Parts: sequence; C-alpha cells; structure tokens
Amino acid sequence: MMFRTGPRNLITDVAGLRVGNASDVGLKSGVTTVLCDEPAVAGVQVLGGAPGTRETDLLEPHNSIEAIHAVVLSGGSAYGLDAASGVQAALRERGIGVEVGGFRVPIVPAAILFDLRNGGDKDWGRYPPYRELGYEAAQAVGIDFPLGTVGAGTGALSSGLKGGLGSASTVLDSGVTIGALAAVNPTGSVTIARSRHFWAAPFEIGDEFGGLGYPFPMPEDARRILLKFRDKQVGGNTTIAVIATDAVLTKAAAKRLAVSAHDGFVRAIWPTHTPADGDLVFALATGKSGIELAPNDAIDLYAAAGATMARAISRGVFAATPADGDLFPVWSSR
Repeated sequence: MMFRTGPRNLITDVAGLRVGNASDVGLKSGVTTVLCDEPAVAGVQVLGGAPGTRETDLLEPHNSIEAIHAVVLSGGSAYGLDAASGVQAALRERGIGVEVGGFRVPIVPAAILFDLRNGGDKDWGRYPPYRELGYEAAQAVGIDFPLGTVGAGTGALSSGLKGGLGSASTVLDSGVTIGALAAVNPTGSVTIARSRHFWAAPFEIGDEFGGLGYPFPMPEDARRILLKFRDKQVGGNTTIAVIATDAVLTKAAAKRLAVSAHDGFVRAIWPTHTPADGDLVFALATGKSGIELAPNDAIDLYAAAGATMARAISRGVFAATPADGDLFPVWSSR
C-alpha cells in the first residue's frame, strides 16, 4: 500500500468536517474545534494518566448516543473545559443538536491540555475566557486552517521546543481518506535527543516536516529520556487529538480507530502516555465515502491511523512560530 496525502494534507480532507481556531496570544492559549456537517459516529480512547475531559462516557460503544456534532480541543487545563459550552452555544443558535423532548441538545465532547505555566498571562479574573474562545472557534470553521502556534496549540510546549497544532491526511488505495489533528503538548520529545530529526521520520510524506529522515549515525543519547520540566512539579503536559475518516464505521470500529491512532503517539513522542500526560484521541467517522471496508482494507485503515497521527504530531512542532515571552524555542531555530 502506498500512502499519499489528501489535497490539503489536513484533517478537513475528510469530507464532512470543518475546523475552527481561536487564539489569545497574551494568554498563550486557545481553542480548536472540529465541526461535523452532519452528525458523525464517534469514539474515544484515553491512554494518558492525567486526562481532562467532557462527554467522553457517551462515546463508549455500549452507550446510546450514536453520533455527535463536534469535538473540542482546548488549552487551559480544567478551565478549558468551558470551551465546549461556547461551541455548544454556537451550534444551538443554528438549531443543531439531538432532539430530546422538543429541545435540541448539541453533543460536544471535549478534552484539554495543561498550558497554564507557559509564560502567558493567566490573570483572567472571575471567569476564564475559554467559553468565549470556544464560541469564536465555532464561528471561524472552514476547510483550510493554519498549523503551529494557533488554537489549542497556541501555548503548547514539548521537551525543549514549542509544541503546536498539527494536522495531516492520507488517501488509501481503497479510496478512503483518513485525517488527524493534534494539539501537541507532551511531557516527552518529538525530536531525537536534541537534534532536528523527528522520531516520526519513517512516516513522513515528502518534506512535510523537514524531510531530514533519521540522523546517521544515531546519536549516542537517542534513548535518553528528555522531559519538559525536570523539577518536582510534575504535570503540565498532554497531547490531545482527533482521528477521522470518511469510511462507514460502527461505534465499536470508531473506538478501535481511536486505539490505533495512539500508535502514532508512540511513533512520534518519546516518552508518551506517562502519568503526567492526559493523552487522548477522539475518532470521527463521517461515512461520506459510502465505503464499508473489507477486513484487509480495515487493517490498512488502522495502520494509516497511527502513521497519519505521527505525521500530524510532528507537523505541529515543525510549524510552531516564536512569540514574546516564550519559555522554549521553536523547531526552526534549532
């Protein structure tokens, strides 16, 4: 199977999805939302030890909600969970939601990353700004959007480098498209030791994150565990992501897609899934291709989920841009 990107190399190459971002540069934080043009089958998998979430239980295959309207990725730690209320408000204004007893209730699962101690001004007064940022992100959705220091990636950090918002897509031989979106803020490193080379290099398509491949020879300290903050205050991390496809999937298959996408975390970040990370993947299946995959093609889909996610994670760090008050440099300066 040969992998090729979609026309934008973004998650919005999956038909039926749009992405919106809202950023506050002084706060060094922001919100990213993925809106579904029509309700999408969804799943979730949490593998980090310190997650912050909203409305994830309903995504389990044994629960009754079959499809959702949007997902939200936000900075702000637990404060950022307010962002989903802003997105929900925007959808309610449009009459979007599950009809329950004559009311429309938008279903908007959300996850947050910890970006409080990144040099931004968090003195926001009585209420945090994330509800309004969520509303703003929902109003800004489109099929084209920037990567790097934007949205939920605005204040993201990795080990020794700024993190960011990344995305990638893959078109499979079956005609199915798969896309990934990641807000990259891990405990660990996305590059090999302190080099410019990305751990995800074998999965790169073209030069989407520099085209450098693996270093040769491999640095002697490649296996050294590099953590973002080597002090007694653990925490302050998390990579949160969305994997999406236009294939027709059940809720159980969407759950499996989210599980498989975590393989991309392992390929792109060392270490990952630590007790100090809240690593999470939402999965969305729009079904817009109309394709129900045969068993062998399904294996290709799940393999591509990991590869596409690894590329999205790397692209988020690759695209980060400098800003006043940054704690860490950007990849392009290394």
